[in-house]
Amino acid sequence: MAAGRKLPDLAAGARLLLDGVEWTVTGIEPQFGRLTLTTEDGQAKVRSFAWLVNHPDARPGRPEPAPAPGAGVQPPGPADLTEDQLRRARLRAEHVREAVTGFRDGSASLARSGEPRPAYDPATTTLAERRRAKVAEVKALPRTEAAVLGLAGLGLRTLQGLSTIAPQDLVAACADGRWTRRRGPRRSVTAEIREAVFAVRKECENRSRISMSAKHRLLHQYVAEKFPDFPPEKVPCRDTLAAVWQEWFGPEGGRQRYLRSAAAAEEAGVQGRVVVHRPGQVLALDSTPLPVKLRESVFGDPVSATLTIGLDLFTHSVPAFRLTPQADQSVDVAMLLRDVMLPLPMRPGWGEEMAWPYPGVPAEIVAEFAGHEVAALPFFTPEIVTTDHGGSYKSHELVAAERELGCNVLPARALRPTDKFAVERAFSAFKTLLFEHLLGFTGTDVADRGSDPEADAVLTFSQMEHLIATWIVRIWQARELGEYAPAWGPGERHSPNSLFAAAMQQGGFSLRIPEPELYYRLLRRHHVKIHPRRGVKILGLWYHAPVLDQARYQQPSQRGGRHAGKWAVSSDRRDRRTVFFQDPDDHQVWHTLRWNGLPPEGEVPAFSDKTAADLLAQARQAGLAPRSDAELLPVLLGLLGSVTPVPAWPSQAGKRDRAARSREQTRAQTAAADRPQPDAVSAPAAMPQPWEHHARTVRAAVDADRRRRRQSTEPTTLTAPPLLEDSLRGNLFLLPAHAPADQADDEPLENT
Repeated sequence: MAAGRKLPDLAAGARLLLDGVEWTVTGIEPQFGRLTLTTEDGQAKVRSFAWLVNHPDARPGRPEPAPAPGAGVQPPGPADLTEDQLRRARLRAEHVREAVTGFRDGSASLARSGEPRPAYDPATTTLAERRRAKVAEVKALPRTEAAVLGLAGLGLRTLQGLSTIAPQDLVAACADGRWTRRRGPRRSVTAEIREAVFAVRKECENRSRISMSAKHRLLHQYVAEKFPDFPPEKVPCRDTLAAVWQEWFGPEGGRQRYLRSAAAAEEAGVQGRVVVHRPGQVLALDSTPLPVKLRESVFGDPVSATLTIGLDLFTHSVPAFRLTPQADQSVDVAMLLRDVMLPLPMRPGWGEEMAWPYPGVPAEIVAEFAGHEVAALPFFTPEIVTTDHGGSYKSHELVAAERELGCNVLPARALRPTDKFAVERAFSAFKTLLFEHLLGFTGTDVADRGSDPEADAVLTFSQMEHLIATWIVRIWQARELGEYAPAWGPGERHSPNSLFAAAMQQGGFSLRIPEPELYYRLLRRHHVKIHPRRGVKILGLWYHAPVLDQARYQQPSQRGGRHAGKWAVSSDRRDRRTVFFQDPDDHQVWHTLRWNGLPPEGEVPAFSDKTAADLLAQARQAGLAPRSDAELLPVLLGLLGSVTPVPAWPSQAGKRDRAARSREQTRAQTAAADRPQPDAVSAPAAMPQPWEHHARTVRAAVDADRRRRRQSTEPTTLTAPPLLEDSLRGNLFLLPAHAPADQADDEPLENT
């Protein structure tokens, strides 16, 4: 350091610049005449005072910046005040504005009745006179009234200071500082208590769920064993521990199992949230029991149904839904994913207001690609599919269908409704906006159910399906979103339709409509061999078609890999009467293989995989060898109620049997609607056939089977039995069958 320069302050924490490098004094040893210098990167040196005094380039460093007032906390505002505090702050601001301008609202254009008052008239008084008049007015108020109004401490200097504040900040400045006092650390939470609280929390993660009182006792135990000298009366009480626990760790209202999994995921760095910014990025699938009783037909019995929807998390649109009798199956969910990718056709009774409205892609172009008029409902290819842990969503068939579509499956965590909260809220909105207004509504649970909702049921499956589709297109898609409005448009009004139109304008629209053959690719696949005469065996039933009689199908398939030498056949578990075989030469052609048990003269009513399983079980119990499916036809007809006495006829059968037959008929019709037609576009499921037509079909099948059996038998000549006197000629002790063949008929009887 150059001679004559003043030695800088060398207190601990002082900064020095040595050769342009900043050092901090971290330690001083005056008895030895040395000090310790440290840089920001941790490099440390020990130097003497003499070395520092004689250093050629030693200067004082930049001083530590002093903390600004209120640093470390956001500034308070009027929003931090209660209604009473805000009212008192506004009253103080009015008195300040009157002392400055003569008007309570601060402007002559906003003058109230009787303003300005003589003591505050700006035309006859000065600013100093108005301030002194305001101080005198406040002092004249009773002490209690001035305290309630918050004017007890209003003096001349206070008015002078408040007069320099901007008008927009005057209300916040007039608020009492004690109302928004900065929160400091709790004095009772010392370093020992903090360590004990974290130790108790770590211990509670692996234990079963305990109360806050038990945690408080564990806190006492930890402090007593780890810090014996700590006074027990200094340990915070239970209420303080509960408040500190909620401030530090949150409410922690979840189950222990999922709290541990969340903690493990946080330690592993698996956390964060998915930001959805385009349609189709995340599609949430879920099912719920339909809270409305339906009828299988106009005069049928009331039955329950399941509603399955797909919700787009960006636009909150419902591009597809399924209404199935009883519980849904994996094939129903797979067909729902296909519906998400297909444009919804216009239905009878829908007007122009329900046609394709989105700008950017004209309705004529979409109709040209789809082959029909398209309704106002988005369609897209889903990228991520979020499901729950239901059996239909975890099945291998649905996983294979999702892989066929190219979707990424993202299952929700068990008992974590936040992973698919939007679809849960959608079900609640469906109930409050639509289902509660329908006859047959069953309520939230049994306790809220009406006296007889089954008797109130009037809607059939087809009517309810049409009603839900109309309601989604007409109301749900045009309904204004509340808390689900997009973050990029705060304060704007949006609906699912407007969000989809905005997404089309921002990122474009991919007009991709899958081929009709997608139906067959989403079905369950079976790898089997072709029998020369019987065809293919699928789940215990044999199927055949004339195309299988070709010579090339009598040989093993040329497929390699895991299923080498086998042929792939697809089946729809909703209708077991037929399966589908893809042509190896033309992959766009699919052959329909009929069940061998179907008689050529008639059609057997539809049956599902459950009925087929019951059929095979009864066949095994009856000892029938399944070498010919024609032998299983009577068993199937028995299950369908066709070869039973009059009390078991469809018109006389019980409610459970009729509901089961209706379920199978509805599923078969849904499968037929999903199956692509050769010259027509897939349309909504047709109306269920009446039970009279069902009974006529069964009777026709029975008559055809009986006729075929009569024709297959050979006619025989009837022979009259011999007379008694002719049969008794000969030995009376011999039976007629053992009489000698050479005995003459006219031989007399032997005497005994």
